[in-house]
Amino acid sequence: MQKTNLINVARFVVKSPKRALELFHKVRERIFDRASTLKKEELHKWLKENAADLEPHLIKIDSQLWEEAKKFHEDFKHKAAGKLEKLPFKLGGGGHYPLLYFLVRRLKPSVVVETGVSSGFSTQAILKAMQINGSGKLYSSDFPLFRIKDPEKYIGILVDEDLKKDWKLFIEGDRISLPKICNQVDHIDIFHYDSDKSYKGREFALKTISSKTNKDSLIIFDDIHNNSHFYDYVRTNNITNYKVFFFINKYVGFIGELG
Repeated sequence: MQKTNLINVARFVVKSPKRALELFHKVRERIFDRASTLKKEELHKWLKENAADLEPHLIKIDSQLWEEAKKFHEDFKHKAAGKLEKLPFKLGGGGHYPLLYFLVRRLKPSVVVETGVSSGFSTQAILKAMQINGSGKLYSSDFPLFRIKDPEKYIGILVDEDLKKDWKLFIEGDRISLPKICNQVDHIDIFHYDSDKSYKGREFALKTISSKTNKDSLIIFDDIHNNSHFYDYVRTNNITNYKVFFFINKYVGFIGELG
């Protein structure tokens, strides 16, 4: 198994020197990542004190739309499970894709940018909501799973073909892909971050997109319990319109208005 992984990594690097550089950055950031300003216990205490349960909040905003989002979630979950169980390896899970469906349907954004596609749960949710809305474009940044053979063909494997016309996928990693995406859009309505969980990775992403967001943009960070980046960012920048929600056993951070 280990030998197979090494062969796949070698194939992956040979395909593109840029990927080798991105892989190097990922490894370096994991080893030399910026330390959290809060200890793990302190961060979780702050999250617990500031977090609300997300579902009641969404029901209050639009209960009918949340029911629609949950139905999409249940239908797609079963469809995705049938497809993924046929693969000889495991891909990333679904994350908070019913929430993304709800937000896109509710806010009707013209430009959404996401990082971290994997098999495509969140991508499918965003694109399906856009299709129903009748408008919107999705720009996605991802990096292939270099330990498997031909990893590119598995990125977004769950996304329906008829939805892809509104989707632009970049697979060179955030460090290369996010600047490219920013060069192609004049603004970002919703930014959903679910890729590199390192402190520096999150810092880089926010800095890169900053010129394309405004007071009306919604920024969503998954897994903010991994380190204190979200806590530090809202405090350092005196951001008051942020929210922390507990959702599907994880903490999600929001900057902007939900609806």
